[in-house]
Amino acid sequence: MIAAETLATAGVRVTVHERMPSPARKLLMAGRGGLNLTHSEPLARFLDRYDDAPAIREAVERFPPSALRQWAEGLGQTLFVGSSGRVFPQTMKASPLLRAWLRRLESLGVEIRLRSEWRGFDSEGRLSIAGANGETVAISCDATILACGGANWPRLGADGGWVAPLKRAGVATQPLRASNMGARIAWTPAFAERFAGAPLKRIALTLNGETRRGELVITRDGLEGGALYALSRALRESVGSGREATLVIDLRPDLAQHTLSARLAAGRSKDSLSTKLKRSAGLSPPAIGLLREASKGAPPADPAALAALIKAAPIRVAGLAGLDRAISTAGGVARDAIDDRFMLKALPGVFVAGEMLDWDAPTGGYLLQACFATGVAAAKGALAWLATGRSPPA
Repeated sequence: MIAAETLATAGVRVTVHERMPSPARKLLMAGRGGLNLTHSEPLARFLDRYDDAPAIREAVERFPPSALRQWAEGLGQTLFVGSSGRVFPQTMKASPLLRAWLRRLESLGVEIRLRSEWRGFDSEGRLSIAGANGETVAISCDATILACGGANWPRLGADGGWVAPLKRAGVATQPLRASNMGARIAWTPAFAERFAGAPLKRIALTLNGETRRGELVITRDGLEGGALYALSRALRESVGSGREATLVIDLRPDLAQHTLSARLAAGRSKDSLSTKLKRSAGLSPPAIGLLREASKGAPPADPAALAALIKAAPIRVAGLAGLDRAISTAGGVARDAIDDRFMLKALPGVFVAGEMLDWDAPTGGYLLQACFATGVAAAKGALAWLATGRSPPA
C-alpha cells in the first residue's frame, strides 16, 4: 500500500491486487499490540539492526523513522514515544490509521481489488490473477511490485505461496525460516502448569557470547519475548547446525555476583530457599521456579554457588517454535536476485518489497519500518524504470 501511494502520488495509475477479503490484515494484527510503527533511537544505531542486509539498511536510510512518523502524522495520527523508545499512535490501534490511509489512496485514484490473488506469470510474461470466482485472467502492466509477505501468517494471507512461481521464473530464493520466534524448552509439567504466561522482567539473555537485555515470557512449551527475539539469528543458526543450544539467563543483571552472594549469606538461616531468594535476591516466583528448572530441582544452598546460578541459569533449547507461530520471516528472495532499485534481475520491470526479501530484524519497530521503507524504495525503483520508457519483455 505504501508503494501504491508513492506511485500514485507521482501520477501513475495503480491497481492493488489483494488476495484477502479486506486490505492490510497484518497491519491490523500488529495493531493488537499497539502498532509499534518504529523506534526513536539514533539513526546510526537503528541501521545497525539490519547489519547483514545492506539493501534494507539503504532503504531505511532513504526512508528513515522520521519520515515514517511524518507520514503517519500526515494521516492525522498523534504519535508518542514509549519508555522503551518505541513509537506508537496515541490510540494504540491500527484501524484509525488504516481508515485514513484508505481514504488517501482512494483520493489518489488507487484501485484496490479484493479476493484477487497473484499466481505467477503466463507463457507471455503477463500476470496470472485469480479472482474471487476462481477464474484466472492474464494482466499486462508496465511495472509490477510484489509485496506478498513472508510465510508466518497464512490466515492473514502470508503463506509463502509466491516462492514456487518465482522459482519457475528463474528467481533465486533462500528457504523461508522463522524469525522472532520462541524457543521450545522441555519444562517439567509442574513448572509449565504453574508459570505458563508469566513474565521474567529485566533479565539479560546470552547465547554463544551474544547478550541482550529485556523481558521473557514463559510458555507451556518454552520461552518467548523481546530478549529472545533479538537473538533469533544466533538461535536459528545454532539449532540449524545441530549444535546444542543453551540459553544463559541472568535474572539480576543489575547486581554484581559478589553483591548477590553477600545478600544471600546475610539472610536469615531459618528462611526457606524460596523466601531467601525473594527477600535477599529480589526474585519473583517465576524466576525462582526457573532456577529450580535450571538446576534440575536442586538449587545449591551455598550462597556463592546460588548467586552464580542466579547470574547464569542455563536453559537447554529443545527446538524452535514453528514458522506459523513466528512474528516474522527470514529467507525469501535472495539478496543478489535484486538490483539497487529492488527490481528482480531475472524479471525486468518486476520489483519486490517487504518480507518477501531475505532480511532479519528484531521486534521494536524495526520490522514495520523496513517494510514501509522497502515499499517506498521499490516504488521509486519502478518510477525510475517507467521513466526510461521501457516495458517488460514479452
